[in-house]
Amino acid sequence: MTESSHAEASVFDRFERVVDPSLYRPLPEDDLIGMTDVVNSTRAIQDGRYKAVNMAGAAAITAVMNAVPGESFPFVFGGDGATLAVSLRHEAPVRDALARTSAFARDELGLDLRAALIPLSAVRAAGGDVRFAWFEPNPHVRYAMFSGGGLVFAEQAMKAGRFAIDAAPVGQRPDLAGLSCRYMPVASRNGVILSLIVKRAEGARESEFARAVMDILSMLRALDRDGHPVPAEGPPVNWPPQGLDLEARASRRNESLALRKFKLRFITAASWFILKTGMKVGSFDPAHYRRQTTQNTDFRKFDDGLRMTIDCSAETADSVERRLGELRASGVLSFGAFRQKQALVTCIVPDPMHDDHMHFVDGAEGGYALAARMLKGEAMPA
Repeated sequence: MTESSHAEASVFDRFERVVDPSLYRPLPEDDLIGMTDVVNSTRAIQDGRYKAVNMAGAAAITAVMNAVPGESFPFVFGGDGATLAVSLRHEAPVRDALARTSAFARDELGLDLRAALIPLSAVRAAGGDVRFAWFEPNPHVRYAMFSGGGLVFAEQAMKAGRFAIDAAPVGQRPDLAGLSCRYMPVASRNGVILSLIVKRAEGARESEFARAVMDILSMLRALDRDGHPVPAEGPPVNWPPQGLDLEARASRRNESLALRKFKLRFITAASWFILKTGMKVGSFDPAHYRRQTTQNTDFRKFDDGLRMTIDCSAETADSVERRLGELRASGVLSFGAFRQKQALVTCIVPDPMHDDHMHFVDGAEGGYALAARMLKGEAMPA
């Protein structure tokens, strides 16, 4: 990656520091905020297609990565969408990548993925700001954490149709090289996969909210690996993978879907055999790769609020939600929580021989999308 103003931001490796305001620096003045969001993702969830929703969210990040190769830019995966920040000098390729990603979601996934590119200057003119820092769970990957409150304005602007990017015409596909979803859903080991979104209440002081976040994190510290939902030895594998059709749709270029799925069956069968048996192939160590997958996941993050997917008991989930309810009643925060039995893992693997592959975690039955509905006080789908 090139050294840029994004790459030079603060880096921290202890997640508890995520609410330390001194770590965050403002985005460069000429940055653009890219956002995507699956419209009516609840319908897709009801149809059992949340894995496709996650794929659409991760596709935007992948497409932009491939559109500006070698560039370090901050991003966050939100389940049914994504947020990223890019320099104005990359506007043309990023705009094209997002337009093509919307077309991919429409043509291949049957989803309406809205996209927008919002000038940071518009966010600041409205009284908001976007600051960021890098959380480094290990030396091989880093994930952006956002603060400042400006993402709320950006999301509202996108949903109001401002700064919209129209989907590209049929046939114009994004470059989604590296995007895959070969792992099986990860079953909870403790009974509950809890998707949490926690936001600062309007009028609450930043210091109050920081203490509340630390309170919740301290409750989760008693869990095995802080509630990490993916086993230390790596996610489960099986063949054929449940996401084979989705990966075929993402990776096919000038070939039919049937042909791509046929080829991918052989590719994934070989991959499954190697990962399942632990057989080393040259310098590739499958046991190391699977362990690294777990270490590289984004199961907790901060984008103007705490966002987590954790594995816990029903009793722990009750305690966490009870405490969050108390903090909400005191005017410090708002929150949404959704419980399910499994987690999903969606991957960006530019090169499996290197340890910098990235893995996005969400609840398997609605995860962040349904937690967000609860946050907004919307009724859950029947």
